[in-house]
Amino acid sequence: MKKKIIIAIAALVILIVIFFVFGTSEKDKAAPQFVKVSNGLFEVLVTVTGELKAQNSEDIEAPTELRGRSFRISDVKIQDLIPEGTVVDSGAYVATLDRSALSNRLKEIEDELEKSQQAYLKTQLDTTLTLRELRNSLVNLKFEMEEKQIVVDQSKYEPPATQRQAQINLDKSGRSYSQALYNYTLKRDQAEASMKEVAINLEKQKREKLDMMGIMNKFVIHAPKPGMVIYYREWSGQKRKVGSTISPWDLTVATLPDLSVMNSKTYVNEIDISKIKKGQIVRVGVDAFPEKKYSGEVTEVANIGEQLPNTDAKVFEVVIRVNGFDPILRPSMTTSNQIITNVYENVQSLPLEAIHADDSLSFVYTKKGKKQIVVTGEMNENYIIIEKGLSSNDEVYLSVPEKAESFDLAGKELISIIKEKIKNKKLNEEKLRSEQEMQMKPGKR
Repeated sequence: MKKKIIIAIAALVILIVIFFVFGTSEKDKAAPQFVKVSNGLFEVLVTVTGELKAQNSEDIEAPTELRGRSFRISDVKIQDLIPEGTVVDSGAYVATLDRSALSNRLKEIEDELEKSQQAYLKTQLDTTLTLRELRNSLVNLKFEMEEKQIVVDQSKYEPPATQRQAQINLDKSGRSYSQALYNYTLKRDQAEASMKEVAINLEKQKREKLDMMGIMNKFVIHAPKPGMVIYYREWSGQKRKVGSTISPWDLTVATLPDLSVMNSKTYVNEIDISKIKKGQIVRVGVDAFPEKKYSGEVTEVANIGEQLPNTDAKVFEVVIRVNGFDPILRPSMTTSNQIITNVYENVQSLPLEAIHADDSLSFVYTKKGKKQIVVTGEMNENYIIIEKGLSSNDEVYLSVPEKAESFDLAGKELISIIKEKIKNKKLNEEKLRSEQEMQMKPGKR
């Protein structure tokens, strides 16, 4: 008796397993999914990820004197920087720059200053000695001239030849004195010029040393006004932080954004950029606060594409202004932006999965067993507009049904409409391309 019960239970278990393995799978396999044609509002969206940035901000910069040619410093590193997001008052400490490059340059300036001081002293001594010798020579020549004059005075009782010789000697002495006096004037002017030159060079070295010491004091950076410190993002996309290099051509250490007006900076691929225009409405979401919803508006669309680091695709920068003010919004927060490029009212649409293509023809599989050709319009991420070929209550397969080859082809009359639509699209594209080429020619504005 027990043996019969065990056999019966085992048989029942086997039947249950067979039912779930084969019966359930066959049922699921045979259950097609249908969807009805929707009728109503249709939005064409371009969805992109962006990053919040303040529309207006003030840069916290290194000393502008670093741009001076006299310093010959190409790069300065950030030695210390307060954490990003720190709220500071005007004049509060922000960062310290590495002084090692300036310290080396200051040592060079001090050496040059010492050389200039020695040159000034040497020129001063040489000038003093030279002019003293010339003055002594002038005194001696003057005495000699006076002696010659005495000889002339005493020779008036001498024969004429003796008087003439005395007068000639006096004239020679006078000419020597005049020439020596003229030379002394030239030497004095020359000495003054030399002294002025070395004095100018010495003062220049002194000023350069004072300027360098003043700049080194400015290597401790303070906030120009109250605000929240945000790290500066370089052209490569990297944030400028401790260890980053500042060049004389880009002195920004950090920024103080104005959080009252925020923008979402995003990039749109070259396929969708033709749909984006200034003034379009945008739905903005912030990843950090998924429950928050904001509205925005496209304010800038780049005319020239660019290639972002580590990518091959060309993209165009688009700036979206976020409407209103919310104190929880911070720069660098990630946003999800839905740009509404077009809105259609009372149109038919289907999920993209339900649309199939054969060359330029689009078609659907209907519940009535038809392979229905359809004329499609614009699409968004999930749906596509059906212009012709279906009615509002029609149901279609979401995927290719079994025995799809047995479905009868319907809507052949729409093929000519599709071809005409493709032709018009190509003409519009050629016209747009021609207009762009004309605008790019020299002399065209």
